[in-house]
Amino acid sequence: MMASLEQTDQKVVFGLDIGTRSVVGTVGYMNDGQFNVIAQAVEKHQTRAMLDGQIHDIGKVGATIRVVKEKLEQQTDIHLTDVCIAAAGRVLRTVRTTYEYEYPESHDITDEDIYNLDSAAVQQAYSEFLQKNTSDLKFYLVGYSVMHYYLDGYQIANLEGHNAGKVSVELIATFLPDDCVDGLYKACERAGLNVANLTLEPIAAMMVAIPDRFRMLNLALVDVGAGTSDICVTNDGSITAYGMLPIAGDDITEIIAQHCLVDFNQADEIKIAASHNDRVDFIDIMGLRKTITAKDIAKIIRPQVDMMAKKAAEEIKRLNGDKPVSAVFVVGGGGCVPGYTKAIAREMDIPEERVALRGEEVMKSITFLNNDGIERDSLLVTPLGICISYYEEANNIIFVSFNGEQTRIYDNGKLQIIDAAMQASFQNEDLFPKRGQELRYFVNGKERVARGEPGEAAVITLNGKSADIHSKIRANDIIDVTPSTAGEPGKAVIENIPEFKTKFMVNVNGVNVEASRFATVNGEPQTALYSIKNGDDIQILDYNTVEQVAALMDIEITEDTYIIVNNEHGDKTTPVYENFKVEFKDREEAIMEYYRDFPDADEVAVSQANEEAYESDDYDIRKFEGRSDEMGYEDLPDDDGEYHRSEESVKNILARDLHIMVNNDAVTLHGKPEYVFVDIFDSIDFDLTKPNGRAIVTTLNGKTPDYLQSIHEGDKIEVYWK
Repeated sequence: MMASLEQTDQKVVFGLDIGTRSVVGTVGYMNDGQFNVIAQAVEKHQTRAMLDGQIHDIGKVGATIRVVKEKLEQQTDIHLTDVCIAAAGRVLRTVRTTYEYEYPESHDITDEDIYNLDSAAVQQAYSEFLQKNTSDLKFYLVGYSVMHYYLDGYQIANLEGHNAGKVSVELIATFLPDDCVDGLYKACERAGLNVANLTLEPIAAMMVAIPDRFRMLNLALVDVGAGTSDICVTNDGSITAYGMLPIAGDDITEIIAQHCLVDFNQADEIKIAASHNDRVDFIDIMGLRKTITAKDIAKIIRPQVDMMAKKAAEEIKRLNGDKPVSAVFVVGGGGCVPGYTKAIAREMDIPEERVALRGEEVMKSITFLNNDGIERDSLLVTPLGICISYYEEANNIIFVSFNGEQTRIYDNGKLQIIDAAMQASFQNEDLFPKRGQELRYFVNGKERVARGEPGEAAVITLNGKSADIHSKIRANDIIDVTPSTAGEPGKAVIENIPEFKTKFMVNVNGVNVEASRFATVNGEPQTALYSIKNGDDIQILDYNTVEQVAALMDIEITEDTYIIVNNEHGDKTTPVYENFKVEFKDREEAIMEYYRDFPDADEVAVSQANEEAYESDDYDIRKFEGRSDEMGYEDLPDDDGEYHRSEESVKNILARDLHIMVNNDAVTLHGKPEYVFVDIFDSIDFDLTKPNGRAIVTTLNGKTPDYLQSIHEGDKIEVYWK
């Protein structure tokens, strides 16, 4: 018989709880905050078409949904076309990640900085998740929970307002795989239904189990089903984390089956009966009639219940930043076993009254119009929550248009354009201004970085109006994003290097002069205006060469220029450090200047000889007796009757020969009582006026001499052009 009323006209909601064992359908409507249930229907799967909340056979699940739909249409006389469904919490995937960001300079942290930090961490978690999943499936972000914030490496409760150079966040992000959503949609389509709303089972359960006024608290909800235990944690009005444990009611059923020697289905019936009766009668596989008390069953399953509670408590604390929640609510058939709530309280170290099984006491806002013996227990929490979630603006899968493409996204009540961009696989860096390529180079062995210039931010419109990445979005919004641009690459010139800007003092020809630094790039000298390139190795020299000092003073260095650096002979390449003294002179002038200051050896010798002669009483007799033939005019007495030897005679007496080796040749110097280094040029063939190289190299016994340094018998000298 065809239904005579249309669903849209009646403004009723049709909800389906598509579970592993069965499909539960509910039809009702909301009126003045009260949800009114018109009809309910249950149909078990004929085969194992679903496993652990995942559809394995779309056709068979679709057939079961159609049966439930037809039952409800018969009860209500309403043609059902739109359905609300929920994805099982057990198919959710979680990723724990840590993201770190270092500011270019110290920065006062704002709320927006924290949001951007969290968003970047979620984006990183999503990337890590995709790397581990090689399929082409998409995943929906359904929530994240911050575990810890860090300020300059130290854990901190709240970053806002602090001044920091480096911040980081550790969080857990939860994702819903697209194949799960797609399978649910296709199964409903097989039954002739259009999906009007999709939420998550933990959220649907929360709609009923946790009243709205309590959702600002830090609470946990544990939905203990047949195959898994789904967990969600709430704080500040939203679900912050999800978890799943692969242990639940079926594990308890198997223990009962082994103890009572019955099949799995009968063991499940014994488990349910024991929760309502003191004694349960059954027939084992041997055909024997047996009886077992509820106390005996509780004793048998106690170790398994304790283990389930312990693992649930550990997972709750992990999802809540390694700390217990304020209270725990338990729903689902698996949570009805004796001792489970008390065991969770014990493991969480919270009072027993803060762990409660939710059932009829949370259904005060729900009215069953056709009360056909329906028991208002925790088994109904999720099916009813699926219907109620239809009236919520958040916690549903919605569609938005992103750059012309329909994008399905999970609405957690805080959706912004940046969330839609991530879901549409729009690159995060294309939203924010991109800096140009940074320039990396080395100065005196240490790496330097010149950051690129920031580019233009992405141009964003929401429904045709200008927007930004934090603009709120709703179902069917139209979002258009033009990617951001990159700025100019990093630039640097040598003259802007701090070390290059410093100057130092040198003394040039008696005048103090301020000298500039010079630099080499990859071993080659470069000017101050040189544009630095990636990888350049720059050395800022702490000296100038003599040639650079000469250029500074407009002094021309010629072949005849004699260079003196700190009283030592130098050349064009000699380093001139801070406070060094540099003199530029004509070579002949320099030699003569030093020679002029040195006493004349002949004059000294004559003076000394004369003094010795005059002081001797027998000098004249000794010199003139028997030697009248040697006397000349210069030896005759003067007007005073005194006799004098000529100066030339004295010189001849004091002069001596000096035998040395010059360039491995024997050389004899004549005519002087003492000799200095420059005297060798009077006796060797070495023309200083005809250079045969850049500089003259001189050594005296293997060392560099001064030109006026005394030389002695047997000295070994080298003189050559270089």
